[in-house]
Order: sequence, then structure tokens, then C-alpha cells
Amino acid sequence: MRWEDEFLKITDPNWIRTTKDRTEWKASEWTFVTIQAVTKENEPRANNTDRAMADVGASQHQLVDTQPDTGRKLPQYVAALSATLGALAAGSLLGWSSPVGPKITQANSTEYDFEITTSQADWISSLVNVGAALICFPIGLIMDRLGRKNTMLLLVLPFTLAWVLIIWAVNVPMLMIGRFIAGIAGGAFCVTAPAYTSEIAQDSIRGTLGSYFQLMITVGILFAYAVGSYTSVFLFNILCALIPLIFGCVFFFMPESPSFLVVKGRNEQARRALVRLRGRNYDVDTELNRLKDKEDEKRNQNVPFSVALRRKTAVKALIICYMLMIFQQLSGINAVIFNTSKIFESAGATIPAEISTIVIGVIQVLATFVSSLIVDKLGRRILLLFSALVMCLCLTALGIYFFLQDTHGEDSDILAPIGWLPLVSLSLFIIAFSLGFGPIPWMMAGELCLIDIKAFVGSTAGTLNWLLSFIVTSTFNSMNDAFGTGQVFWIFAAIMVLAFIFIFFVVPETKGKSVDEIQIMLGGEPLRSAQPSVKIDQKN
Repeated sequence: MRWEDEFLKITDPNWIRTTKDRTEWKASEWTFVTIQAVTKENEPRANNTDRAMADVGASQHQLVDTQPDTGRKLPQYVAALSATLGALAAGSLLGWSSPVGPKITQANSTEYDFEITTSQADWISSLVNVGAALICFPIGLIMDRLGRKNTMLLLVLPFTLAWVLIIWAVNVPMLMIGRFIAGIAGGAFCVTAPAYTSEIAQDSIRGTLGSYFQLMITVGILFAYAVGSYTSVFLFNILCALIPLIFGCVFFFMPESPSFLVVKGRNEQARRALVRLRGRNYDVDTELNRLKDKEDEKRNQNVPFSVALRRKTAVKALIICYMLMIFQQLSGINAVIFNTSKIFESAGATIPAEISTIVIGVIQVLATFVSSLIVDKLGRRILLLFSALVMCLCLTALGIYFFLQDTHGEDSDILAPIGWLPLVSLSLFIIAFSLGFGPIPWMMAGELCLIDIKAFVGSTAGTLNWLLSFIVTSTFNSMNDAFGTGQVFWIFAAIMVLAFIFIFFVVPETKGKSVDEIQIMLGGEPLRSAQPSVKIDQKN
């Protein structure tokens, strides 16, 4: 009998048998199947089958069955978009400084009833990063205790308080405190929203839903650029304050994460949440039982948290998540954004600064939206590799242009033939970042980590990201003075080379993979709860 025919028979859902003793098993029982009937003359066909299995994420040594991709997707999209309205609020917070900063620091400004110096405005801007960095670690502990949904709903309170302080500030310290508290709320969303979306999504759309977080961040930044540039600071602040309130009203009606409910032993609530997310025609009990089995096995093993963090899979997941966050912030994204107006001017464009920032915001939103459409088709690795390669080339080109400009002067004839270079490089850089390094690092913690360490990894990775953002933002001008603008861009380009190498050799492809399959890819053993599982040993 052909090897492929035997393989099809042993994976029949109604019965499983071996080729030697033809022992029959029920599909619901644990099954270990060894095929020893493959001879030398079967090798070509076996290899073809091997390749076919590899295409769907399986190997001839280990197969982990996953639940059929059925059920309604629309409720999952709605829940994910509702959760990421918090990211929209965080995005408006990040983009706030660009239109507001020049208005509140100009001479005779009437936006506030007190004077604000340029150095004070820099601190007002950067305190968001400090607040976000400080909250990321404790918010992981909070959401493990209160739940993903309740934690995000509670974040409406500090967000509202922050905007009240910003809107009705009577002095600089009050404005700084408001921005600091807003950073706490925004940073907390950067941990809770990705965790929530990864836990409510089916494997086939997990990447798409995960990319909504970065998409809404960019929409929030574009909102700040577009609205803040053409309204008073008071009206703009009022509009920003409404976003977290709208989020709270919408997200209140969304279900809690089923994974969290199972961990807390609230199995009936988890079942209702799955019905709301997948529809009544979906086999909810199978997925619920799988979640319960995983939690039961974890409790039976009774692994301390410190031991769980030292697992081979956990260590590798930690390294990947942290390094992707490092590469994201050291990619030069802030350096490019800071030089937007300068780059437009260098290209001979007579576009006002506020228009140029809006153009960049539109490019970011469109590219991130495209990423959300293709991330579950092309995969995470290919987008990250493409992103690193293109950003490296663009940073190198920008470095060459600004080096020549610093060396020969802005009006040098040597720059005339390449006046188009900075604008093209800027646009391609933003597109490449938004396709890969913008959204994907934030979703990786939710995909690579088991639920017992997910909150810790996500929160500490978020802390690292915000700290690096603060460091790069606060030291960029000093680096320009010390090394030159062109040389700084080359430093970022070199970092992108390292990022490409790291992704190529270390980062796995998680597209369409279940939790168990991802753990196997990280070097771990499959959980026994991922039943039924079939192990096949091919011997010649």
C-alpha cells in the first residue's frame, strides 16, 4: 500500500490504526502511531508528502492537530477594533506635540495663560515616554489579576484625568503632570490591547487583528497632525479627551478574553465569550476543552513562575520579543520623523511643515493598513526581513545625502542631481517601517508566549520600548552635533543590518500556527492537551 494512502487512513477522524498490527483506536483517545512500512522504493513519494506537510506547518516527525478554521470572524474583528480604540487615544497623545509644541512656545501665545519655554516644551513632550515606561511592568500584573477587559476599561479614568489637567492647566507643572499621567494610560494600552487581541483571535486571523493596534496608533497620530494643526489647542485637547470616553462606551459591551476566564476557573463565562466571538454554529466546546486541558496541565505541573521563565521556549521568546523592540526603536524612525520638514525642504518642496507631517501620517496609515491585510498571507518573517532591508537602504541613502550636505553646503552643485533622494528615501522608509517593524514587534509577545508568562514578557518588552524611545528622542540632537546627521543615519542603517541577520536566523514564522505549534518551533515539547496528536517515525 502507498505510504500516502496509509497516512490518510491513520489520520481519518473516525479511526486510527498502525500499519503492522492494525490496532484500532477511537479518535478521542491519545494516539501514538509508528509507521514502519515505508521502504526504500517509497522514499520519493514520502519526500513529496513531507514537503506537502511542511507547507502547512507540519513535519513527518510531529503533527499537532488544530481545530478547523470555522466560526464567525466578524465578532472578532469588532472586538479587536473596539479594544484598539485605546490605541487611537494613545496615538493622538503621541502626535500631540507636533502641532501643539510650536503654538504654545511662540512669542505672545494665547493658548495657555502662562509662558512655556522651548526646553519646557521638550520635557512636556518626552514625559509621555517616561510615564509609559513606568507603567508597562505593573500593568502586566494588574491585567493578570483583574482581566484584560476590566483593566482596559479602568484606564479610561487616568486618561480622562490626564486630559482634564492638560485642558485646564494653570501652570507648567500641571501640564507636565497631565502629560505624565496620559503616558501612563497610553503605555498601559500598549500592553493590554495586544494581549487581548491575540487571545480572542483564531489562528487564521491573529496576525491581522494584532496589526490593528499599530494601525490605530498611526490613525491617532494622523488625527493629531491633521486636526491639531488647524484648530486651537483648547478645542484639540477637548477632541482628544473624547476618544478614551468613546472607547469605554464601546468596549464595555465586548467579551472578556476566554483564555483569562479559563485561567480563573470561570469556564461557563469563557464558553459564553467563545460563543459571542465565534458564533453559535462553532464547536465551542472543543476549543474550551483545549483551553481547560492546557490550564489543568499547567496546574498539575505546578511550575513556579521563576522556573517558567527559564524554560527553553520562554527564554527564546524573551530574546525575540526584546530584540524586536530594540530594533524597532533603534531603526531610526524617530530620527526620520524629526527630520521630516528638513527632508522636504532639501527636496525643494515648498510644502508647509504641518502639511508635510500630515503627508507622512497618511503614508503611515495606508502602509500599516496594507500590512494588516497581508500579514496573515505573507507571514511575519518575510515582512520583517523586507522592512529591515528597505529601511537599511533608505537610511544609507539619507546618510549619503546629509553627509554631502554637511560637507559641501546646502547649495552645493553636487546635491542638485540627487535633490529627489531624501524625499523618496523618506517615503520608502515610512512604508517599510509601517509594513513590518511598526506593527509586528507589538504582536509577537502575544504569539510566542504561553499565557503564564505573556503578561510579564509583554509588559517588560513595552517598558524597554518606551525607555528606548525616550533615550533616542532625548539624545538625537546631541548625536547630530557630535557625529553629524549623515553619520547618525548610517549608525541606524548598520543596526538594521544586524536586525536582518537576527530575524533571518532566530525569528520563527508564526503565521497561522497554533500555540502548541509555535512552542514546538521554539524548541519545546507539545502540550498533551493539543489532542489528538499523531507522531510518525519514518524508517527506511
